[in-house]
Amino acid sequence: MNDYCLYYHATIRKKDALFLVGTLRFFGHICFDRTIDPSKSLFEFFVPEGQNEKFQAIMEYFEKQGIVQQMRQLPNRLRRQDL
Repeated sequence: MNDYCLYYHATIRKKDALFLVGTLRFFGHICFDRTIDPSKSLFEFFVPEGQNEKFQAIMEYFEKQGIVQQMRQLPNRLRRQDL
């Protein structure tokens, strides 16, 4: 088990950002989301390993709807590389 959450970036269609965030919160503890760059509607998501499958399914649905774009997994920016 990893001590750090999985980490994702995605661009969210601005008019649907609150809807997406509300939907993710409805599922409870699926992720922590935060806007990194409001001008680009760029969000970051910290996802517990055990919630990744559910998170991916939800985000895939929103990608098909055109709400989520350019979702990609990245190294967790909070993880110290020297540990």
